[in-house]
Amino acid sequence: MTSSVEILITAPQPPVYAHPGDAGADLLSTEALTLAPGQRRTVGTGVSIALPDGYVAFVVPRSGLAAKHGITVVNSPGTVDAGYRGEIKVALLNTDSSVPYDIAVGDRIAQLIVMPVTRAVFVPVATLPGSHRGEGGFGSTGYSSSTNGNQS
Repeated sequence: MTSSVEILITAPQPPVYAHPGDAGADLLSTEALTLAPGQRRTVGTGVSIALPDGYVAFVVPRSGLAAKHGITVVNSPGTVDAGYRGEIKVALLNTDSSVPYDIAVGDRIAQLIVMPVTRAVFVPVATLPGSHRGEGGFGSTGYSSSTNGNQS
């Protein structure tokens, strides 16, 4: 069962879902530009939304752009809070070391995911209860020996 929420929007072209069941709706560029190798740029989408309280929107990379061209969203996921009413812009980065990437007006540059969000109530305590993991941080769960023999 798919649920939906109405989002008020101003946009030259509202985001659309490419396929039924997709989590992310495509954001389109309102600018034509070239991202040089290693260059990052904030790109306009022309989209402004009014999220209801209790919701957040996340701007995430498009997997095809990342896999085929090395184009990603620098601050992924970019967070759009319910109180923000400005234009959603996407901080894109060309991770390719040698090939520039051209973006035309109307190109799909990122996806927007709208989700309910729970607000935490932070309760100060002197110590935290124990857990199986404890204080194990980065890499504490090990690695698979089938990952090209690389250890992290």
